[in-house]
Amino acid sequence: MSSSVLSHNELSQIRGGYDEIATRSHSINTRCYIEPKFLQVEREQVFHRSWQFLCHAEKLRNPGDFVSTNIEGQSILSLRNRQGDLRAYYNVCKHRGHELLSGEGQTKRITCPYHAWTYDLDGALVNAPRSEYLENFRQREICLDPVQIEVFCHLVFVNLDPAAAPLAAQSGDLAQEVMQYAPDLGQLTFSTRLTYRIKANWKSVVDNFLECYHCPVAHKGFSSMIDMDSYQVKTRGIYSSHMAKARVGENSAYDIADATVTDHAVWFLWPNITLMRYPGRGNFMVWRFYPINEQETYEVFDFFFETAEPNETEKEALRFIDEVLQPEDIGLVESVQRGMNTPAFSSGRYMVDIEGSGASEHAVHHFHGLILQAYQQATETTA
Repeated sequence: MSSSVLSHNELSQIRGGYDEIATRSHSINTRCYIEPKFLQVEREQVFHRSWQFLCHAEKLRNPGDFVSTNIEGQSILSLRNRQGDLRAYYNVCKHRGHELLSGEGQTKRITCPYHAWTYDLDGALVNAPRSEYLENFRQREICLDPVQIEVFCHLVFVNLDPAAAPLAAQSGDLAQEVMQYAPDLGQLTFSTRLTYRIKANWKSVVDNFLECYHCPVAHKGFSSMIDMDSYQVKTRGIYSSHMAKARVGENSAYDIADATVTDHAVWFLWPNITLMRYPGRGNFMVWRFYPINEQETYEVFDFFFETAEPNETEKEALRFIDEVLQPEDIGLVESVQRGMNTPAFSSGRYMVDIEGSGASEHAVHHFHGLILQAYQQATETTA
């Protein structure tokens, strides 16, 4: 991989008035939301070094099951081998670099569609047509480059950094919290995917997600469903938790009168993943934010329910998210992005309170601190 770096002066400007103490801190400078250079640094120092969600473990349950994905320009293939072990590789043939498999499905071997070089499920080359005519062709030494893979709370993650610590070790109590609120996660099944293309930097989208200061103003329906007085936000290492109780009685979002899940339980996992459990029937959601460029984001929202076909209440909830909540948030972050492109705004204050309420922006401050740590690494690599 290439190495994008920042000068100490650039890092100092981005840090600006940022302070370790949120109550006296300004936010990071808008340059890193609008200039391409910072996105390249983030691709290498953030996305290529962090655990990225791939799928629910159900998709890789059987030998030969595979799922391919792209992590900021890097094509990755994950599968279960014949011995039942999970494996992940760069999805690149060792002959000419062609991608090997696409999408998801079942396969007995990995065959390149370009020249039919074939690999077994452990990544070893087993056939290279016409290689018998070559000198010094050492087939046994040729294999696909491995990538770290881990099952975490019945969800599969991959990490391009071979030196990265396991997600379970990095994330402290996160697994315990998730399984406490979603003990049925392993039995849930994929149901629905929503996707959006947003005209805003991926960090703007994360910033918006990490605070509910805007909820009573911009999300009337959502706020009618959640007891905002119970909303608590806590930051811990590489994640933050966002917890509230459902409001008893009618609301203008969707019907939760017969809900078996009565908690709004949400976790943000560094750098671009949210794990969610909403009021309703047994459910779980994984939401990801992927940068398209420095001012556009691709958002993917996967829903897991008790059954693949959502019931009527879940369909109502999906409509609310897709037709009300998401348009509200997209409008907000796109407006913020336009404002960042003017000379009138470069940074602002975090609105925080000592109670850690949902109206406090201390989780945004926490996220910005992690971004600054990544930028710091981009300066230290060339020091």
